[in-house]
Amino acid sequence: MQNHLLINFSFLLTRPTGITTYALNLLPHLQQLYPTLLVFQNIPGYNCYPVPPNQTAEQGAKGHLKRLVWTQLQLPQIYRQLKSHLLFSPLPEAPLYSNCRSIVMVHDFIPLRFPKRFSPLTPYHRYYIPQVLNQVLHIICNSQSTAKDITDFYQIPASKITPIPLAHDRTHFSPLNLPTCNYFLYIGRQNPYKNLQRLIAAFAALPNCKDYELWLVGPSDRRYTPVLKAQVAELGITNQVKFLDYMPYSELPKIINQAIALVFPSLWEGFGLPVLEAMACGTPVITSNLSSLPEVTGDAAILINPYNIGEITEAMQVVATDLGLRSRLSSQGIAHSQQFSWEKTGKATGEVLSRYF
Repeated sequence: MQNHLLINFSFLLTRPTGITTYALNLLPHLQQLYPTLLVFQNIPGYNCYPVPPNQTAEQGAKGHLKRLVWTQLQLPQIYRQLKSHLLFSPLPEAPLYSNCRSIVMVHDFIPLRFPKRFSPLTPYHRYYIPQVLNQVLHIICNSQSTAKDITDFYQIPASKITPIPLAHDRTHFSPLNLPTCNYFLYIGRQNPYKNLQRLIAAFAALPNCKDYELWLVGPSDRRYTPVLKAQVAELGITNQVKFLDYMPYSELPKIINQAIALVFPSLWEGFGLPVLEAMACGTPVITSNLSSLPEVTGDAAILINPYNIGEITEAMQVVATDLGLRSRLSSQGIAHSQQFSWEKTGKATGEVLSRYF
């Protein structure tokens, strides 16, 4: 079986966010397929084939472009050289017009739903991805919501798509029995579709706002962070809103466990890992009633209309003041999160890949 399955990890980030977290947690459960990994840095315990460095989102548009050129020109040669039978990419990239038999993973279509002027991600999603999805053998995605988007945006038949939910590391995200502190928590990027301006406005509208803090965990972004900080200053809550930048994976369980609630009012998500990780910690969750988020939470969270600031405020107020509700959401979240595991995700993914050997 050696070299029959190639897994393209050329996109891995040194500071893991969603897709890198997905890929690295999936990998141990594909080990029985004896894959060869295309990686910049070796991953111990796996057969690895070196790829050029600096082909990731950490290098911005230049990194993406470098990876796409490599995917188109070099990857087919590696595929033939290693006598591979199947290429699996944990993001929707594969060589076009080649003999590479490929399966890809699709996470979301945020750049199509919320297009930004002059963003290279818009033509990437409009022209490159549909060609990839039409040419691959099969498509894996992370939710029923994303599967519907694939069909709606690109007219790909549902029979070619398998939704496989993501998961959380149960040994990492779990209740720690720590005292609850006085902050609400958001984890993620600061892009406009994450809806942080409405979250900040909702927090400022709390009747006893001065009793609480809002902690925003995620990488600072020169395009968006200054706008958010200006809003915070204008509302007079600079001392209560903490911009904590990127936080290492090892520190997340503690900060999640001690929050009053995770507030995640995103306007759209392919899946929404922070929501699941918070439920696994027993932290109440307030999140949007749109896209995949109701799939992830079931009945174990407060679902709000993310466009309605008043609804977000009301949900934060009731979670902060109703200890019975907070306890119930905590128990329901822990129980519901047990339905998700990387073992289940990996096994289901392995079954799809095995069909095409």
